[in-house]
Amino acid sequence: MLHKTRGIVFRFTKYGETSIIVNIFTELFGLQSYIVNGVRSKSSKNKIALYQPLTLLDMVVYHRENANINRIKEVKCFYPYQTIPVDIKKSALAIFINEVLNKTVKDESHAQDLCAFLMESLQALDRMTEKAENFHLMFLLKLSRLLGFGAYNLIEVLGPRASDEETERLLDQLIHADYNTFIPLTNTQRRAILELLLKFYADHIDTFGEMRSVQVLRDVMG
Repeated sequence: MLHKTRGIVFRFTKYGETSIIVNIFTELFGLQSYIVNGVRSKSSKNKIALYQPLTLLDMVVYHRENANINRIKEVKCFYPYQTIPVDIKKSALAIFINEVLNKTVKDESHAQDLCAFLMESLQALDRMTEKAENFHLMFLLKLSRLLGFGAYNLIEVLGPRASDEETERLLDQLIHADYNTFIPLTNTQRRAILELLLKFYADHIDTFGEMRSVQVLRDVMG
């Protein structure tokens, strides 16, 4: 049966000589796998761009309830990023966000709300004209609420961990901030808060593990 839905590309893997299996988080069905044939052939080289991580898509898809892999009938990008691909800091943030999503978003509950949040967040990052350095910290805090484990106050985030007074004050500001709120942080403070947030995630998600993209952030953000 055909359905119209929007979605966000999480990742793709090569399949056969010219095809891919792409994982897309959709508004209607949550996280889904689709097989796309022929996109890696020389004559279709531009189509692979639609399936790069975090691409925002309008789709018409075939959906069978118990199928492990479905197919896409029609697809187009509804919001081409303007700054994320060319701004090195935003690109690093996008790599980090994509790794977080692949580690945390597994089921289909609250798919519509979560999909809307992700789409709005990525467009907000793309539209930022300056001061995007704290975006990933606020993103983690906001995402945790949609994943069902809180981050509404300082105690929920820190748990039994103690931190210095200044770090706690800044973290509390971030918990209540919007993306367009600028909170001045040093690189050391930003790293300390990120470490606390990653421990917070690991407390709630058994398979969270190590974040490889943190090193990319450090290299780019300083």
